[in-house]
Amino acid sequence: MKLSIEQVDLGGRRVFLRADLNAPLEHGAVSDDTRLTAVLPTIALALERGAAVVLASHLGRPQGRPDPKYTLKPVAERLQALLERPVPLAPDCVGDAVEGLARALKPGEILLLENLRFHPEEEANDDAFARRLAGLADLYVNDAFAAAHRAHASIAAITRHLQPAAAGLLMRRELEALGRILEAPARPLVAVLGGAKVSDKISLVEHLLSKVDALVIGGGMAFTFLRALGHGVGKSLVEVDRIEMARSTLEAARRRGVNIVLPVDAVVAASLDSPSGRAVSVRDIPAEQMGLDLGPLSVERFATVLRSAKTIVWNGPMGVFEKPAFATGTVAVARAVAESSAFTVIGGGDTVAAVNQAGVTNRIGYISTAGGAFLEFLEGRALPGVEALTEA
Repeated sequence: MKLSIEQVDLGGRRVFLRADLNAPLEHGAVSDDTRLTAVLPTIALALERGAAVVLASHLGRPQGRPDPKYTLKPVAERLQALLERPVPLAPDCVGDAVEGLARALKPGEILLLENLRFHPEEEANDDAFARRLAGLADLYVNDAFAAAHRAHASIAAITRHLQPAAAGLLMRRELEALGRILEAPARPLVAVLGGAKVSDKISLVEHLLSKVDALVIGGGMAFTFLRALGHGVGKSLVEVDRIEMARSTLEAARRRGVNIVLPVDAVVAASLDSPSGRAVSVRDIPAEQMGLDLGPLSVERFATVLRSAKTIVWNGPMGVFEKPAFATGTVAVARAVAESSAFTVIGGGDTVAAVNQAGVTNRIGYISTAGGAFLEFLEGRALPGVEALTEA
């Protein structure tokens, strides 16, 4: 159990708060403030308890040098509107000027540091750079679960110089929700995996086989498994070099008594740009066509499994859902997850977008803000940003 910000005396102290403010920008303004609003409760708690907040984040991939395209200025402006208080942007994230600004902070005030990735030392997890960041504050709080799989200076090395290192409220919720899945889930535990490629999720599939009661597989990755079963799948996406792996996964699942649920029909078309498709059995996919969505029988099959679940974790769309003609299966699965009485957790940008598209966001138990960190945690990997936190 990691130390939480709620367990730390904050009064009169400067808090180095590592957040994930990596928000999309359009025309010099934040176009989606989901990640900003996610960290507001932690900022509010720190300010209410008499702390001053030194807020730090990365934005985009500026290749280790200052780039006006990746300034956090639009983030500062949006945060100022959300918090209804000044959020000045420091000229950099280290240096004499920044140290002066941090020292001058009074309880209840915030300073947003400029993009951490303007320095190559951030991604190199450089110890000297981490020590300079640590010098800006009296204690450390990490609320950036989405970046917790990165061993970067503001996430890992900084905790060698700044203690205690506590989890923010968002980080704590993420760890509790994901821990609830992997450590003591209500059963049956069903994992739903989609997306294009098996190769992206090999480690995840292997790890989940020892955890779940059923594994539901849709999206492009399903066709590699269907090929492994001997089905001809036309021009559907198949990773030929992963067919043997899919075959051994199916065998391992059979030995463990884990039910792997695959599509029985698919919506097929000649190409991604086809205006519509038609549903056919996975045994009858025409040689010149490709599967682009779940068929209605597969949707019902998946929904039946989800109805009996007590815990559900979902990552990855069931088809090419960004095309309206091939979104039906993903939206239907989103609704089936939402209608289940199970504890439900979803993660990954496409999956979150699918739940939003289905209009069921407020009926999901927990929506993870993370993509890569979410998958690595489910794979059973140690996350540097979590490992670096102080034990409670």
